[in-house]
Amino acid sequence: MNLQSEAFVTLMVRTLLALLTLVGVMAGPAHAQSTHIQPKLVAESAAPTPGSSTTLALTMAPEKTWHGYWANGGDAGFGLSVEWNAPEGVTISPFRYPVPDALILFGMMNHVYEHPYALLAEVQVDKNVAPGTDLTLSGVANWLACTDKVCVPEKAVISVALKAGDGKIVPAERTRFDAWRALLPQPLDRHGTWERRGAMVRFAIPLPATTAIDAPHLFVETQDVVDYAAPQNVSRNRDHIIVETRAKGEKAGPVSALLKLGGGRGLSLTLEPGTVPAAGEVIAGKAAGIDMGLFWTALGGAILGGLILNLMPCVFPILSLKALSLARSGGDVRSAKVEALAYTAGAIVTALLLGGALLALRAAGEQVGWAFQLQHPVSVLALLILALAITLNLLGAYELPSFGGGQALVDKGGASGGFWTGALAAFVATPCSGPLLGAALGATLVLPAWAALPIFGGLGLGLALPFLAIGFVPALRNRLPKPGPWMDRFRKWMALPMGLTTLALAWLLWRQLGSGEQLIWPVTAVAMALVLLTHFGAIQRGDRRSWLLIASGLLLLGSLAGTVAEVAKAERAADGAGSTFSAEALTRARATGKPVFVYFTADWCLSCKANEAGAINREAVQRAFDKAGVVTLVGDWTNGDPVITRTLAEHGRNSVPLYLWYAPGAAKPEILPQILTPGLLTDKAKP
Repeated sequence: MNLQSEAFVTLMVRTLLALLTLVGVMAGPAHAQSTHIQPKLVAESAAPTPGSSTTLALTMAPEKTWHGYWANGGDAGFGLSVEWNAPEGVTISPFRYPVPDALILFGMMNHVYEHPYALLAEVQVDKNVAPGTDLTLSGVANWLACTDKVCVPEKAVISVALKAGDGKIVPAERTRFDAWRALLPQPLDRHGTWERRGAMVRFAIPLPATTAIDAPHLFVETQDVVDYAAPQNVSRNRDHIIVETRAKGEKAGPVSALLKLGGGRGLSLTLEPGTVPAAGEVIAGKAAGIDMGLFWTALGGAILGGLILNLMPCVFPILSLKALSLARSGGDVRSAKVEALAYTAGAIVTALLLGGALLALRAAGEQVGWAFQLQHPVSVLALLILALAITLNLLGAYELPSFGGGQALVDKGGASGGFWTGALAAFVATPCSGPLLGAALGATLVLPAWAALPIFGGLGLGLALPFLAIGFVPALRNRLPKPGPWMDRFRKWMALPMGLTTLALAWLLWRQLGSGEQLIWPVTAVAMALVLLTHFGAIQRGDRRSWLLIASGLLLLGSLAGTVAEVAKAERAADGAGSTFSAEALTRARATGKPVFVYFTADWCLSCKANEAGAINREAVQRAFDKAGVVTLVGDWTNGDPVITRTLAEHGRNSVPLYLWYAPGAAKPEILPQILTPGLLTDKAKP
């Protein structure tokens, strides 16, 4: 078929679609009260503070087989428009659209949503608006709803009740809006280029080679630039994505577009007229675009970072258990090798499971990061009870023989004991983010799952390397002390670091719950269960009293876990305003023209607390900050915060600590080292 025939067919198809749309328009009044896409306007905060803003969401729910359109609907559609009726002092920004899908019908390209979606807009309230003022918003929304056979222009009155107030956000609303925000394309901080070459148009998008791409598509928002239905050839040339397709129209100047990366991810970008590099390696499939150099660097960093974790205070109590087990083995070659391999397996498997859960949650749209399990008080409670039980066991308060002989879990030797000790060490190590780990784990944000999982496994391998070396290097194993009476004294001394860990977990749980008064009776019940356990001594097989004690203990622990969850939920509801850090607070701070220091921390992050005590909160540093007028913002990630998680990801991290320094007038922050010194911070504050 020649070009003239193609043009004739396209014209006929578009004429047919126009007639179908006309039929829909004529039928419009019959559908005025029952639209095929149901709109609903909601606000993140029903009481925005004068001088600040809140976010609006217009949710659109298409009926089955129907779809709505992106801002640029493509060849035969159009986006949504609203005629607002806003009170004085209220300004509404244009709606932002989530990443759309490409749909070809009758040879024409449509940029659509075939599922429920939400458009987001910011509402700014003037600072002169008096508190308590009614700020109810309303408007008339118009959009196009289509199937593969008919299109119907639809309209509806949308409204939401607002009142000037304290800006409080209900936690459930914050979570819902964060989920919608996660579906918006992220702005690319650099401009690309585009050029016409005869009948073709080419785009160059500056994108690091580390960014994972799966089934990319470039949605061009600016009209008269590309033939939307034409095939797109996508390739990578070093740090650029090159898109080539058929040109249309005579548009000149900047072009707005959206690059879909796959998996609901996308980048909004601006392309300026300029030279486009030659095409490179064609991108096709999930494995394309992966920088193997980044993978090996991140894997090496994770292994070395895991090795360094053995020196961190959060892991040392667990290592003391393994040291005692190795000393008990008396240097036996086979036992040492078996325990070393089992310990390594436990550490790697646990790290892989945690990493897999993290990737699965992120793929499901959850804003989570490394150590996410310690952001839930029930997980902290489980660790607290385990640490308390181990402490009492090391002190000799009781013994827990397993039902197959030997000792239970981490206290027993052999493959089983080694495995569970390694698993516990990996689980407890997750709050620590030592040197090299921050960047290594941050790489998992841009790598696909098949490449990210080995990095988590590398962390577990690094954590296990010392014991793996002892098990297989005779010279190291021969340096172990021989078994003797000293082991009983050593065992009791090892209860000290484990007891300190128990106290730290109790403090963390108290901080997460805000008070903890509701836990007095459940904790007392668990303590009584431990006393009874000590009184009865070892649990005997077939002893009914032992089974009753176990059943009672499980019921008490279940009750305690439920109480903790309820208290934590109530605490989060009472503290809905969130952390000191927020995007609005950062914008206001940078507008002052003063240096801004932002640090992200958590109560369970020992390296964070060490930096705060040893550097940030030092008197000399605070004097230097006061003299320079430094504005300090704190992001508390203890109980999790999707906004902070997203901010961490924007800077290539999925764990804390993260320290950002915004110099006056700087476009981007400087990422400071994970280990801070007073001298480093005072030097940054100098003019």
